[in-house]
Amino acid sequence: MVKRKDKHKPKRKKWLWIILIVFVVLIGAGTAYGYSIWHNVQTTVDKKLHKPIDGIDTDITKKKVAKKEPINILLLGVDERQYDKGRSDTMIVMTLDPANNHMQMISIPRDTRTEIVGRGTVDKINHAYAFGNSEMSVATVENFLDIDLDYYVRMNMEGLEQLVNAVDGITVNNDRAFKQGGHSFDTGELQLNGKEALAYVRMRKNDPQGDLGRNERQRQVIQGVINKGASFNVVNKINGIMDVLGDNMVTNMKFEDMRNLASNYRSARKDISTYQMAGQGTMIDGIYYQIMSDEEVKKVHGMIKEFGS
Repeated sequence: MVKRKDKHKPKRKKWLWIILIVFVVLIGAGTAYGYSIWHNVQTTVDKKLHKPIDGIDTDITKKKVAKKEPINILLLGVDERQYDKGRSDTMIVMTLDPANNHMQMISIPRDTRTEIVGRGTVDKINHAYAFGNSEMSVATVENFLDIDLDYYVRMNMEGLEQLVNAVDGITVNNDRAFKQGGHSFDTGELQLNGKEALAYVRMRKNDPQGDLGRNERQRQVIQGVINKGASFNVVNKINGIMDVLGDNMVTNMKFEDMRNLASNYRSARKDISTYQMAGQGTMIDGIYYQIMSDEEVKKVHGMIKEFGS
């Protein structure tokens, strides 16, 4: 049984950490590191995490960051198993607006039917990753919503368990009691360890809302990691956290990009809003899809393009 966490007001710490999910990169802002910590973070990011893609021009992004304009980050949660390349079961467009201290997370259901850019077919949007890795996922999401993405972050969901443990657990507010993976989740505020968090985000079949409910729990976990990273001194834990990220995450950000985000966009976490795209479930040739109406796609396009204006 997962125990409820006693409510308490977290102490303000000298260090402010920002995690981008599902995260989910940890970079410190405003305080000088010891050399060994700084060097380990920079080496891990630039040599293990950094993987640029042709579809994103980071020079344009750097100009936007310098001007503190809103930026869009695609978060990909990939369930990779042995002998299986995996699919992006979690797809979230995160928009950061430092001018208004606001962060927006919009979830795209994995069964959304759309054109897979670069393949010339219409399929489930999460298949883009299986066909063409992060490059095809980015191109497909940009085409689907008619937006520009500035960064992407891809994380293996298996690494989520290790990451939650590395930050000593997270807090979520659960609105539906359920059991999953040998764990029982009561309603209310819960403290989750890594195994519990992974089970929490994987439950779908017993939720009347299906993917909608699961995506909301995924956003809760991402926000939980963000809040935990900003509320405690992680200096003694950063090496372990970077080891987890180095084994399970890739992004087109370099260490310098993360530092700039930490400096210019850290206020965005003060106000977080979420939205789940909703379509019509349909069977086509025996395969289940979510069909998004033109109105829903236009609505989300507007939410992203007009964010911060």
